[in-house]
Amino acid sequence: MSSRERILGRVRRALADVPDGAGPYEEAVARDYLREHGRRSVPETVDLLAENLADYRALVHRCADGQLSELLARLLSAHGSRTVVVPPGLPTQWLTAVEASVVQDLAASTAPELDEVDSVVTACAVAVAETGTIVLDGSPDQGRRRITLVPDHHICVVRVPDQVVSSVPEALERLDPVRPLTWISGPSATSDIELDRVEGVHGPRTLEVVLLGDS
Repeated sequence: MSSRERILGRVRRALADVPDGAGPYEEAVARDYLREHGRRSVPETVDLLAENLADYRALVHRCADGQLSELLARLLSAHGSRTVVVPPGLPTQWLTAVEASVVQDLAASTAPELDEVDSVVTACAVAVAETGTIVLDGSPDQGRRRITLVPDHHICVVRVPDQVVSSVPEALERLDPVRPLTWISGPSATSDIELDRVEGVHGPRTLEVVLLGDS
């Protein structure tokens, strides 16, 4: 018996007690849970996102569109970054003031090569206020997953308020499930059995989030 046949057999046994004519799974599961915990204005939702990002030890910055390039230049300089990898669809005006050497996101780039890069700058797909989470979906302004996992320093730009939602259910409605989704809540961190926290094991040790708004 092949592995495929074993898996299909298990699926059939699991579905043995499902009555004939049962509706689709999407209709069978109740969706009456709360979509949002409490009522908030748009500014309050953005403030909650900033609060929860900081609670996860991300560094949060706010700026207007015309200030972004200078802010990115300052953040990269403060981190001592000499090189920065960027996805192909990142707006070029975001980097006009950046002095670090720009490394393009190439399919041929290996993990050891990316490990030599100091920082990465990306946009995001959506940000969830209630969980302090930013989500990347591999779009051209976010690039491949590996460029946000290998370099030690990640700067992620969130367009406010367009990309900010209150809850995970609202975020899921905006996302394409077939895309490679990366959910990020703070810098990479893990703890051993004695609860000693170590950052940077599974991704960037430092996460900086820029809330890009009109003012």
